[in-house]
Amino acid sequence: MELVTASPEETEAVAARLGERLGPGDLVLLVGDLGAGKTTFVRGLARGMGVGGRVTSPTFQLVRVYPGPVQLAHVDLFRLDGGAELGELDLDGLLEVGAVAVEWGGRLEASEDAVRVVIESLGEDRRRLTLTGGSNGANRWSW
Repeated sequence: MELVTASPEETEAVAARLGERLGPGDLVLLVGDLGAGKTTFVRGLARGMGVGGRVTSPTFQLVRVYPGPVQLAHVDLFRLDGGAELGELDLDGLLEVGAVAVEWGGRLEASEDAVRVVIESLGEDRRRLTLTGGSNGANRWSW
């Protein structure tokens, strides 16, 4: 599915609709350049999942966990080289108890069950969002 949004609020709204469908074990891989809107998308996911609190980029913390009806773990792989560092994040453990959204998700090898969101800047506040994958297939995107 491909959508074009015209503002950060529209990007968050698309993500909120996806967030309403997420549950434990769901992995969302976010791919896009610096400033593309990955954290904005995660704010929308959190809202859709009923997660309260302020969602900020976990760049220096690597993982932020937000409690809610379904826990959301927000992971940033920008500074990681891979290998042992990825193993230390315990993504499998995080997925057992909630959903996980990964910024710079292209750096992670994941199954086809993962939802992949490619965010491209089209200038100013416009973004192209391309959503693929997910264990529920087309049902996840039938909005």
